Amino acid sequence: MALSLQEKILDPNQGVYLIGTTPPKSGTEQEKVKRIATKLLDRLHEIEYDGVVVYDIQDESSRTNVPRPFPFKETVDPCEYSRLVKSLSQLDVITYKSVAQRDSAEFTQWLSTTKQEFGLNNLVLVGSPSSQGKINLPLPEAYQALAQHEENFFLGGVTIAERHASKRNEHERLIEKTTQGCEFFISQAVYNAQATIDLITSYARTCKQQGIEPKRLILTFTPCGGEKTLQFMEWLGISVPEATKWRMLDADNTLSESIRICRENLDSILRSCAHLDVPLGLNIESLTNRKEEIDASINLYRLLKATMELTLAEKQIA
Repeated sequence: MALSLQEKILDPNQGVYLIGTTPPKSGTEQEKVKRIATKLLDRLHEIEYDGVVVYDIQDESSRTNVPRPFPFKETVDPCEYSRLVKSLSQLDVITYKSVAQRDSAEFTQWLSTTKQEFGLNNLVLVGSPSSQGKINLPLPEAYQALAQHEENFFLGGVTIAERHASKRNEHERLIEKTTQGCEFFISQAVYNAQATIDLITSYARTCKQQGIEPKRLILTFTPCGGEKTLQFMEWLGISVPEATKWRMLDADNTLSESIRICRENLDSILRSCAHLDVPLGLNIESLTNRKEEIDASINLYRLLKATMELTLAEKQIA
């Protein structure tokens, strides 16, 4: 019998390969929403993947004074879209949920609806994008409300290697979030391999010192098709080293160059971290809905999955 996504994530000998997507914009007719989901899944039918990550997009303008390169558009409810993708694909989904907007009672009600009405079990909770603005429910309190809820959920967290580069404590956050119930972590998009290597290394060493099993870190990669996408990536807080930035923008084909860079970055991470016994996974996303970037994300998925499977096979031989 095939393993569930939850079983794969919890088994360090298994690979975990996900596709990340954003729900269509709010106000899209139901029939069109279904067509969009079907089109995405049709594009993915040639590849084998374990599940889909559905993001909860928030207006993060409180985090920075820089204008947003693409206008913010509210989306269809991520739970609705997750249910649709799950039923069309017959695969597990992981649904992101931004928790800052609701108070504890509303969040508890949302959890009941998510499980009972939408049939969703795998969640990644996301806190406020910044300490500015109103926060009705801080992330630790949301974790607490979930732990006390009558329904069982499989909980994941977000990890940001860039935060580790500046504050040197992201590994401690991972351990703290594990005590709050997180069973896995999904990273922000990786363009700075060294920041990710430093985070995984610090995490592995601290887990070893404390005698705890590291949780799975699922690394996100995304292709970049041009200057506008790059500006958006940087606006989102994704760290793109200067040399990498010019290498992409000065290339004859920015999209192809970004795929090469992602492959090199994953290679570098695997070479540096394969011995550390931190189970890794892949999540490939497209940050825009441009057809060429979505197609490129599928090519990127094929390439990075093959790269990671080779490392996994080598590790099992050793």
